[in-house]
Amino acid sequence: MKRFSNAFTLFGILILGACSYQNPSRNQPFDPIKTQGINLNDAQYIDLSHSYEENTLYWPTSPTRFQLESFSKGMTAGGWFYSANSISMPEHGGTHLDAPIHFDKNGLSNDEIPLTQLIGEGIIIDITEQSAKNPDYRVQLADIKALEKKNGSIPKGAIILLRTNWSKYWPNPLTYLGDDTKKDASNLHFPSFGVEATNYLIKERGVKALGVDTASTDYGQSKNFIVHRLMGAHQIPGMENLTNLDKLPYKGFWVIALPIKTKGGSGGPLRAIAIIPN
Repeated sequence: MKRFSNAFTLFGILILGACSYQNPSRNQPFDPIKTQGINLNDAQYIDLSHSYEENTLYWPTSPTRFQLESFSKGMTAGGWFYSANSISMPEHGGTHLDAPIHFDKNGLSNDEIPLTQLIGEGIIIDITEQSAKNPDYRVQLADIKALEKKNGSIPKGAIILLRTNWSKYWPNPLTYLGDDTKKDASNLHFPSFGVEATNYLIKERGVKALGVDTASTDYGQSKNFIVHRLMGAHQIPGMENLTNLDKLPYKGFWVIALPIKTKGGSGGPLRAIAIIPN
């Protein structure tokens, strides 16, 4: 197979796809994302996903957790090594994606989300300072307005990643979730998106996905999951329990966030990466 060299054409293909993507809530095409060719040989790759293992965190009320069962691991009678496992897990836990159907009966399921909605230009919203002072902090519209005043408007079709610095607590449930009481989700404390800011990002800036380095796109003390409901109503997928957001610049990077493709799925395990051109 011939290796690609110099400026790759991969992102040219992705851009063509972005031109045809339509925001289901508006039924109007996004403006194309304009960029120069990116040399993937020289780019920096950042893994935004936690590994799945026995300590992977799930919502306290989740009836099951991640399980890996080994079918075979060792030398075969034929003289070669062979390893195979069975895995089982709830859809929503660890680094995962929430499909719009998670909180909206008319929302897209995992297999229906267009690839162009899961690949795009990334933007970091950093609320680490506010979150350090208040674990129940929700990003405010004023935070985004201040960010745009300094850096310019958030581009249409962006994938927003909210950095709280909470991934430093992973996988300790007491510090990461704010409470480690089993089967009880009423005393959780962690920051996330606020409804007014989310409404602005979706309706005024036409973002196509939201992600956060905490356990939910709603803050820990939410009782009505209004952000999830707003996202679902506008066909916006969400990424939860991300990591390494501190390694990303405010802008100038790409996000690829591909969940397991389960037909009718309301979410599932996610391998998300960021690509930073050099």
